[in-house]
Amino acid sequence: TLAAAPLSASAKPPLREVAEIDDNMLWVALAIEISDHCGEISPRTLKGLMFLNALKSRAKSLGYSNDEIKTYVKSDAEKTRIRAKGEAYVKSKGLNPTDSGDLCSLGHAEIARNSQIGVLLKAK
Repeated sequence: TLAAAPLSASAKPPLREVAEIDDNMLWVALAIEISDHCGEISPRTLKGLMFLNALKSRAKSLGYSNDEIKTYVKSDAEKTRIRAKGEAYVKSKGLNPTDSGDLCSLGHAEIARNSQIGVLLKAK
């Protein structure tokens, strides 16, 4: 019988399957969506950029190249998938993801909760 070949160093899951990266990208996307559609809330841009830089560093420490990271971040398919996950999250809170008032409500709730979404936002 053949023994299972050990996984090579290049046998990494796609970044979309690495929860610590993908989940945090979802939170960033939701924070951006909220700040783009709610006039009462603005993004903490520097905090957001630092957070994204930390995520990139983490992905690199997991063995992903700059090209693999860029491909994941720029992919239209990934953006569409993250948007669908974000809409599902908003709906899970009983809110409408296309209603700016609901996005404001969600933003204020996330800020109050001091969630990862909330720390990337500030009430004006």
